[in-house]
Amino acid sequence: MQITDKDRKLLALLGEDARMPVATLARKLGLSRTTVQARIERLEQHGVISGYGVRLSDAYLSDLIRAHVLITIAPKSLSAVTAELNAIHEVTQLYSVNGPYDLIAIIAAPSIADLDRLIDRIGETEGVERTLSSIILSTRIAR
Repeated sequence: MQITDKDRKLLALLGEDARMPVATLARKLGLSRTTVQARIERLEQHGVISGYGVRLSDAYLSDLIRAHVLITIAPKSLSAVTAELNAIHEVTQLYSVNGPYDLIAIIAAPSIADLDRLIDRIGETEGVERTLSSIILSTRIAR
């Protein structure tokens, strides 16, 4: 599927506010409502848009302590470790990366004590060989 500049602008607007009315999107893009609705449906049908989610407020996030956990896993244990981490609600994102670590988990907990227990739980997961954690102090850019 070919993505046009208008599609990219539409995706950017939806990224800012996925609940923006189609009429508002159309006005900002200089297109008709029906054209914008058709573009959204086409992007959904081709899997470019796979769903819509909730962006948590800074006020809510500021009450949580978040951290990056870099994870080295044993050979051939990616599927099992991923499944285990997926079952931990506080793991909000999991990235497969190259370099000395295999995965980066983004975790969030209401207290340092909870964060510590969570990091221990990740480290004790079968197939996890080593972890390195960094607490997130602030978010400088979020798009």
